[in-house]
Amino acid sequence: MTPDAKSQFIAWTYLVVAGGAEVGFTYFLKLSESFTRIGPTATFVLLGAMSFWMLTLAMRRIPLGTAYAVWTGIGAAGTALVGVLVFSDPVTTARIVLILVVVGAVAGLKLVSRE
Repeated sequence: MTPDAKSQFIAWTYLVVAGGAEVGFTYFLKLSESFTRIGPTATFVLLGAMSFWMLTLAMRRIPLGTAYAVWTGIGAAGTALVGVLVFSDPVTTARIVLILVVVGAVAGLKLVSRE
């Protein structure tokens, strides 16, 4: 792997981790019960800071628009799945199709990126 390819791989890894941390902070935001529970509130703050920090590291190599769209896409799709799997949010055909659209758009952005 060339040094440039390695740094691109690392940047995309940062971005995926940032998106995962976004899913985590939304999960703990729900568990914080409007910031009335200290443990989930503290975890929300830590994961939020980690998510933004990793996003900024990713943006050293990935263009702003691509990084932000991928980050929010991972967060939106992941949070929707957590809602369905953990919090019994309703499962509808439209919800599933739209989550797949978000995932497809994120994958498409990666494929067309010229970094």
